[in-house]
Amino acid sequence: MIDWLDSATIGFLVVALGTLFLIGELLVRAKGLFGILGIGLISVYFLHHLSGDASTWVIIFYLIGLALIIFDGNVTSDGTIAAIGILFMIVGLAVPAPDMVYSILVGMATVVGAFASLLFLKVFPHRNMWSKMTLKDSLTSEAGYNSMNQGYKTLVGKQGKALTPFRPAGTVEIDGEPYSATSGSQWVKEGAIVEVVSVDGTRILIKEIKETSNDHSETDDGSDEKNT
Repeated sequence: MIDWLDSATIGFLVVALGTLFLIGELLVRAKGLFGILGIGLISVYFLHHLSGDASTWVIIFYLIGLALIIFDGNVTSDGTIAAIGILFMIVGLAVPAPDMVYSILVGMATVVGAFASLLFLKVFPHRNMWSKMTLKDSLTSEAGYNSMNQGYKTLVGKQGKALTPFRPAGTVEIDGEPYSATSGSQWVKEGAIVEVVSVDGTRILIKEIKETSNDHSETDDGSDEKNT
């Protein structure tokens, strides 16, 4: 096969790029190009290192990991199952490596490639797979959610309470009504007080309102008045 794949450095680059394109295909709309590149690079790695009966279960392990990431993106959307999927992928890639150093570098390459794929979101149109189920819930009028309309713009500046954790999508209650919203890059806990920052069509962006020192100031003023 390809002799240069005997080098741990080259193996690191091949796995990192393969993971980068595979995960990138799940995150952005690349018309299948990233998927082809990712599958090609990972296939070259496996073909060079795999031999014997171990081939089948190692590849199955890797595919299970990839399937868990897809499942997380389309169903749970909290990142937990996706993290388990990354571990499965690391095991599938590290086991056939020729030595310990190579295995460690391959594991690092998988993590680096997965995180680097997030950069594609800044360049290419993304699939919104991680908030897919939340958006479906928001369209269900039977569940008590508001239908999509221009009235959302009146929500800007209003405060509400997070009914679910935001990671970063979730549900917020404003004026007694539930809305599907996003916190951008912030993680917001359930029950937190939030404020609507902006509305783009039907996309509601919220931020958590942190506690300030105003409450302490009012308490101090009140105690001062009592003392006088």
